[in-house]
Amino acid sequence: MKAFYTILLLVLSNTFMTLAWYGHLKFKEMSWSQNFGLVAIILISWGIAFFEYLLQVPANRIGFKNYGGPFSLVELKVIQEVITLIVFAVFSLLVFRNETFRWNHVIGFIFLVLAVYFVFKK
Repeated sequence: MKAFYTILLLVLSNTFMTLAWYGHLKFKEMSWSQNFGLVAIILISWGIAFFEYLLQVPANRIGFKNYGGPFSLVELKVIQEVITLIVFAVFSLLVFRNETFRWNHVIGFIFLVLAVYFVFKK
């Protein structure tokens, strides 16, 4: 059950982080933010990233072996990176519809899945 909660929290935290890192790229299309300067965009992104940390830190503590979780530190990091890419891929396809995934992107993702396999192989 701790593995499930860890992964769920990581998915949610990465959703907020993706919004913080890339969501502001769509602000020019929104009337309320067209005239914001870089400092305002940074502060908005920090505000969004705050929620990422509210989920990321508990995810790592719940999932880490030293706190009774099922994952080593390396396993947590690899899981987090794969989740980041999956969340980013979904986000970019839904929000940035002009972006496309090419064959080399798919192969790169396959290699990341293989990385997970090898990290978890005993």
